[in-house]
Amino acid sequence: MNNTFPNSTKHHFDTIIIGSGVGGLSAAIFLSRAGQKVLVLEQHDVPGGWCHSFYLNGHRFTPGVHYVGLLEKGQSTAQLYEALGIADELTFFRMNPSAYEHAYIGGERFDFPGNFDDLIAALIKKFPREEKNIKKYLKLVRNVSAELQLLPDVEGFWQHLTIPFRTKNMGKYALFSLKRVIDWHIKDPLLKKILNIQFGDHGLAPAKASFPLHCAVMDHYFNGGFYPCGGGAAIVKAMTNAVKKHGSEVRTKQSVKKILLEGERKKTAVGVELKSGEKLFAKRIISNADPNITYQKLIGEENLSRKLKKKLSKTTYSCTSLMLFLTVAMDLRAAGMDSGNIWLMPNEDMDVVYERMMIPDVTTDAAFEGMFISCTTLKDPSSFDGRHHSIEAITYLDYKIFEEYKYEKEPRSQKYLQFKELLTEKMIKTLEKVLPNVREHIVHKELGTPITNEYYINTTKGSVYGTEKKFSQIGPFAYRAKSEIKNLYLCGASIVSHGVAGAGYSGLQTAGEILNKKQAELLKTDDNQTIKIFEAEDSSVYPEWLQNKISAKKRKIATK
Repeated sequence: MNNTFPNSTKHHFDTIIIGSGVGGLSAAIFLSRAGQKVLVLEQHDVPGGWCHSFYLNGHRFTPGVHYVGLLEKGQSTAQLYEALGIADELTFFRMNPSAYEHAYIGGERFDFPGNFDDLIAALIKKFPREEKNIKKYLKLVRNVSAELQLLPDVEGFWQHLTIPFRTKNMGKYALFSLKRVIDWHIKDPLLKKILNIQFGDHGLAPAKASFPLHCAVMDHYFNGGFYPCGGGAAIVKAMTNAVKKHGSEVRTKQSVKKILLEGERKKTAVGVELKSGEKLFAKRIISNADPNITYQKLIGEENLSRKLKKKLSKTTYSCTSLMLFLTVAMDLRAAGMDSGNIWLMPNEDMDVVYERMMIPDVTTDAAFEGMFISCTTLKDPSSFDGRHHSIEAITYLDYKIFEEYKYEKEPRSQKYLQFKELLTEKMIKTLEKVLPNVREHIVHKELGTPITNEYYINTTKGSVYGTEKKFSQIGPFAYRAKSEIKNLYLCGASIVSHGVAGAGYSGLQTAGEILNKKQAELLKTDDNQTIKIFEAEDSSVYPEWLQNKISAKKRKIATK
């Protein structure tokens, strides 16, 4: 045994994972189930990263989970949760099947049905002259996404040899932007905007977004959107329970100061040092932090190769966000909302809109350009107390807007707090475009800023999707799970993909790298495990336990 390890076995783990996002937790489950003793370290006081939930005046919010796709039996997200052994613990609500997503583009409206054929039919009804183009384009989107999913399972010489023949669509369009490909296929400007509006799910304008990546996002929701009963915390709880069940542990309030290295030229990871000064040792380390934090802060540039330092210097990170968390005492259904998300955008060129979103005018309290609006109490009926609804409204922007506040500490400066007040007013004015009288019904409001993202999630410049998802930073150009530092691995949104499912799959792939197993080997589903799915818009068939949960929630507020 390496003489760096202390004799006490309580400080000796097979794997230490830095960060408890769903990527880190996914890796922890697969490794601990394989017999490893795993320790997950989380700097926040609750695990989960972007998937964690928090409460404001008793009302729950989840900053990073707004919908999940492909959750029905045999679909990829369901397969992941079955393979993790947590499917039985999860309940999801299907968001409005006829409109899981609403596109508000200027004065135009379009509802996205949660069914591929229904989507085509709805688009043709609105744009009859584009019927042939709609069918051709969406078939291409589906084919490219299917071909992307083949790649992790490719094994052996002959299968590699046949990749070009089995991925001909992706090969043809892989290097083109979303804007370029959609311009080749679609003529109507409004139709292009509708088909592009989910660019917010990867945070890049159509002219910069990778077409295959956008295909994967669209395909993820072709069968609709789902929201977890209990919010993102329900997924995190199921995952942490699984980690503990297999004899490993998750520790919160454990901030890692650096990754400990030793050996020739300090090229082997042997443990971590916490900010408290405590040192913990393991045979390998997985970082669920982004590459910048992992390599430049936890490893240190002096320990990196010239090639990696060059890559890091060129790496750009995704946009950051403002998140308005509102509790309102009003009938949102009567106001026109349902369990579907709303994308609010002006009817203008989306690349221009995106640029204006990134650098908004913050000298006035005028409304922002665009916004994503979500009501968690309509998506998760079990969380509605009969009186108060929870709204999460998000807009994206460039971190430059907050550059002067990057060294903010608690307590926050008066200038920062005044800036937050101005931005909160801008957010409310934007929300009023959808809910004109919402201001009169606000019970509680809180604004999360890029500084909030940095503080709680520990992301580079408050980025919401890890590395920017442009051509040169995804797929074969993304950061690898296995690093140049011996026994150091990475997982998370910058490695495989972003989003709840993408980050989860990154943990699977990193565990596979360590265990020397292909994705298909780890993704063996358990037919006895099934995710429970109910309709957010129809409570008539809810089981007794769910009806009781909803009734108890309403009784609690009625007695106050």
